[in-house]
Amino acid sequence: MKRVVILGGGVAGTLTANYLVPKIKERIKNEEVQITLISDRNFQIYEPGFLYLIFNRLGEGELKRNLGELLDPAVQLVIDRATKIDADNSRVVTENGSYDYDYLVIATGSRVVPEEIPGLKEGGHWFYNLEGATRLREALAKFNGGKIVVSVMGIPHKCPVAPMEVTFILHDFLRRRNLRDKTELLYTYPINKIFTMDPVVELVQPMFDERGIQYKTFFNPIEVDAKNRKVITLEGEEESYDLLIAIPPHRGAQVIIDSGLGDKGGWVPTDKYTLRVDGYDNMYALGDATNLPVSKAGSVAHFQAEVVAENLAAEIEGIEPTAMFNGKAFCFIETGWEEATYIWFDYFTPPRPVLPSKFVHFVKMAYNKAYWLTARGLL
Repeated sequence: MKRVVILGGGVAGTLTANYLVPKIKERIKNEEVQITLISDRNFQIYEPGFLYLIFNRLGEGELKRNLGELLDPAVQLVIDRATKIDADNSRVVTENGSYDYDYLVIATGSRVVPEEIPGLKEGGHWFYNLEGATRLREALAKFNGGKIVVSVMGIPHKCPVAPMEVTFILHDFLRRRNLRDKTELLYTYPINKIFTMDPVVELVQPMFDERGIQYKTFFNPIEVDAKNRKVITLEGEEESYDLLIAIPPHRGAQVIIDSGLGDKGGWVPTDKYTLRVDGYDNMYALGDATNLPVSKAGSVAHFQAEVVAENLAAEIEGIEPTAMFNGKAFCFIETGWEEATYIWFDYFTPPRPVLPSKFVHFVKMAYNKAYWLTARGLL
């Protein structure tokens, strides 16, 4: 029997499993192949929903589903924490056991590490995990005016456009509460422009100007003075705030670091086309876990899962795998309370944003409801 182990129960892991099952259904039925998905939690969270949770537009219950409901019944689900990938012996070690594999799919995602910025945990908020988003929702509900700083504190991070989105929505949120005239809104970014992609900068920067949203570039926080409410940067600046919304530094999963498989950020070195882990013929990586020069976004994991599932199925059938990932990404960009645009791009095609509209926003809101069909591999 061939054993496929998928490590990670986020969108990348569940989609790979759900796409793979129908391609090798007869072999699973005949007990020639076993697919095992290992996750350290028994539920999945729709993380893009945090952007709406902080403004009370989606509830926690709408963002969580049990993994058992999302996975094809042919997939063996193991709830356990992986502690090491023993690549030399093709084995995943967990807190409660070990799992040998013929093929391993690494879909371990990314994590925020606010502790890497001294003072940030005490003096700042973020919305990149459920705990942080819930705290920020409470802080925003109590906010009565002052200075809000939205600060990107490292690249790469999940959902690259989300800091711009939260800034735009904040502008309208404050207007609706008659607080915009009492609030200074500042967005900061660590490089020499407000985003990594020039076509997006050309769209967003004039919109920031029209709305009176201030911005600073080459702004790299190294410390937060929680007592005096100041952000201190590598460039020698000090920026005061009343409410700090940070995008904390991100790192790869601890199991990747502990297994010696990642680079200095914990990202898995991965072939940009085949999605094989560099140096290992029986390992694939996808989603946020990789070191690829693509967005750490759900849509990217979605498109990559199609490639990994197709190549795994080919290998199991004894066929040379030929599916290639072309870098495709698709992102909605909320530009207000009821307005949005979108971008798509790949390795060969730059993004070309369209003008924002209510229609695109409503499509995004509909997708928020339909996401769970995607996770099941149906959309």
